[in-house]
Amino acid sequence: QVQLVQSGGGLVQAGGSLRLSCTASGRTFNRYVMGWFRQAPGNEREFVAAISFNGYITYYGDSVKGRFTISRDNAKNTLYLQMNSLKPEDTAVYYCAADRNHMHRITTATHDYDDWGQGTQVTVSS
Repeated sequence: QVQLVQSGGGLVQAGGSLRLSCTASGRTFNRYVMGWFRQAPGNEREFVAAISFNGYITYYGDSVKGRFTISRDNAKNTLYLQMNSLKPEDTAVYYCAADRNHMHRITTATHDYDDWGQGTQVTVSS
């Protein structure tokens, strides 16, 4: 099991930017596919972005493509989500997640991810 601690988030006006961070415990972070998900009140948890273990491959949900960027620093055991051109519909609790079992496959399904961060609120005002 890996512990994921998130930071960042907060309140921003539409069109603004925020960066989320997620720091993992342990020494095998560089073997995990990592993802970001979000959940708005009354909605199911939604895939946002994912990144391969080495950072070479990224994948985004359609609603954030071109606005959000996922990246990782394996030397720091840290995952990032840079969010630009934020919209009110981006308002949600954001979660980072680790897939410890599919090193060579990026998945968008929540049930494929084993460990989750505590969540952080992102609120975008209009």
